Formats: sequence, structure tokens, C-alpha cells
Amino acid sequence: MGMARSERGRRGGANGRLLVIAWKELLQLRRDRLTLAMMAALPLIQLVLFGYAINTDVRHMPTVVLDHDRSAASRDLARTMEATGFYDLVGEVRGYQEISRAMRAGDARVALVVPAGYGEALRRGGGATVQLVVDGSDPQTVSSATNTAASLVSARSAELMVERLERSGGGGPAAPPITLEPSTWYNPDLRTAVYVVPGLVGVILTMTMVMLTSMAIARERERGTLEQLIVSPVRNVELVVGKILPYVVIGYLQITLILLVARLAFDVPLVGSLALLYAVSFVFIAANLALGLFFSTLARTQQQAMQMSFFFLLPNILLSGFLFPFEAMPEPAQWLAKTLPLTHFLRVVRSIVLKGGGAADVAPELGAMSLILVALIALGSLRFRKKLD
Repeated sequence: MGMARSERGRRGGANGRLLVIAWKELLQLRRDRLTLAMMAALPLIQLVLFGYAINTDVRHMPTVVLDHDRSAASRDLARTMEATGFYDLVGEVRGYQEISRAMRAGDARVALVVPAGYGEALRRGGGATVQLVVDGSDPQTVSSATNTAASLVSARSAELMVERLERSGGGGPAAPPITLEPSTWYNPDLRTAVYVVPGLVGVILTMTMVMLTSMAIARERERGTLEQLIVSPVRNVELVVGKILPYVVIGYLQITLILLVARLAFDVPLVGSLALLYAVSFVFIAANLALGLFFSTLARTQQQAMQMSFFFLLPNILLSGFLFPFEAMPEPAQWLAKTLPLTHFLRVVRSIVLKGGGAADVAPELGAMSLILVALIALGSLRFRKKLD
């Protein structure tokens, strides 16, 4: 009986100690306001992003028209495509070179090519073939653009056949008046690796660069070496830039490794200038390093800095166009995505690597990344105060 009471006492003591440790952990967690905020915000952001911003039904694809016919029938076909809501007509072009230029610059994802004599052939009861050129660097866009255009052409062709049968009294040609000839550029086989692997350059750089620098100031604060920076004559801007430079080399090594694996293991074509890609990558690497350094000025510990890095990575993957089409997102989500360096860099790397884009093609995205870099460096410099908190 005494042994039973002793056993119950030990169990009670063990349970008491367990509750004490659990209570202590809750108190520590309550003091860590940044962690509590992220625990509450992360599921809410995931719900909003997945439920509101992420949509695989691609609509409003920017479309150019190459109209060799310039008839009422060809204009009617283009307007009918725009009325579906899947295509946004952004202009007319004069040849295939201008189609290629528009797609390299990201101004168009689809092109409608109407042959000469299209309207006259339909008027006389003959047949005509229209071509749909689609940017194959995004397989989801190809599927949506091609299927929608095929349904539209099929419906229009069926209407014309009914009209001809009524006029002929039941007899007429069995062949459809309008046929669609889809053509996929830059990724004709629609291989997923061709679309995903170049984008991994930006995703991996974002993950590693932000994480490496986000712990820089926090690590020095924990180790007690921040005092040496405080008493030094180093300016705020000099400190920020000095923290960034050593990691730039690491970023370039990562780019080189990813491109080698992409070419040798996944057979991803490298069409454009690697020198241009490396030059533009400097701005992207520097922007991510500046962002990581800004995070380090907000965090008090390395753990908080790492949490902020992972917290930032999620919207990058979901909103940048890495996995989901940018055009499918609602407009507010698109505006938010444009504030992310990864959104612009993905367009750059896919334009250069897959489409052979030049400096003029990537200039708008380079300008956007440069503005983001300047803003992040300014924020990092203002946040750093040469005093201990």
C-alpha cells in the first residue's frame, strides 16, 4: 500500500513538472510577439492566397493580331475572341518578327494570325485556316489559350455551316468553314521542366540570399559583436552595402550551378545571352540581400530572422508566376506581386533563357527591380541605428 502511494506520488510529481515546463514554454512564447504574430498571420495569408489570388483558369491573356485580310470578317473574329474574356487585344502587328518581339518582352502571350482572303473565302462558301501562336514558356497558358480558341472557332464554324445549309436547301460542303492551326513557340513539346527549372533560379536565390543576410545583424547582436560596429566610423549605407557584397559571389555560384544542371540533366535550352542574364542577376541578388538585411534589423534573434525569411518566401512562390499564371490572379494580387523582385526576375530569366530576349526586352523588368533595390537599401539604412536596443 505504501508502495502504491509512493508510485502515485512519483506520477503526480512527474505530471506537475510536465505542467510547469509547459507553462514556462507558454510564457516564453507569449513574450515572443513576432512569433505569435506570424503564427496568426500565416494561416490567414495562406487562406487568402489560395482562396482568392490563386486561380489556374487563365483569363485576360494579352493578345496581338496579325491581320493579313483586314476585312469585316477578320475584325469580327478578333472582337469575338476578346468578348470571351480570355484574350485582351493589346495591338496589331505587321509580321512574325513583331510577334516574337512582343512575346520576348512579355507584352503578348498569344497572337492571332488571319490569312489574306479569309473574308472572301467565307463569303463564297469556301474554307479558311487561322493560326493561333501561343507562348509555350507557360504550359497552363498554352492549354487555356488553345482550348478556348478551338471552342470559339468550332462554334463560329458551326454557325456558318448552318447558314450555308439553309441557303443551299440541305446540301453543302461537309468540311468546316474555319479551321484553327495552333502553333506553340519556345516550348513546343510543353515540357514542364522547361517552364519550371529556369524559374528555380529565382526561387532558390530568393530563399538562400534572404535567409543568409536576414541573420547577419541578429547573429552579431547575439554574439556581442554589434558593439564594435557601433563604435566604428562606418556609415549606415556603408554597413548595408558591405554586408551585401560578400554574398553576391555566392549568388553567382548558385546561378552557374543551376544553369549547368538545367542544361545537362533536364535539357533546358539556353537560347539567349548568358552575359546579359548574369548582368541583370546582380540587381536581383542585391535586392534579395538588401531585403534579408532589412529583416535582420527587425529581428532580435536568428530564429526570428529565419522565421521572417520563410514567411516572405510563401507569397513569392504563390504570387510571382513561378507555379501559377500571373494573368489568372485578380488585379489587387497582381499589384502586390509587382512589389516582389522575384516576379520581375522570373520574366527576365524566362525571356533570356527560353526566348532569346535582349537588353531592350528585359529593360522594363530591370528598371522595376532597380527601384525595388533602391527602396530596400534605403529602408535597411534607415532601420539600422548605431546604438544598442
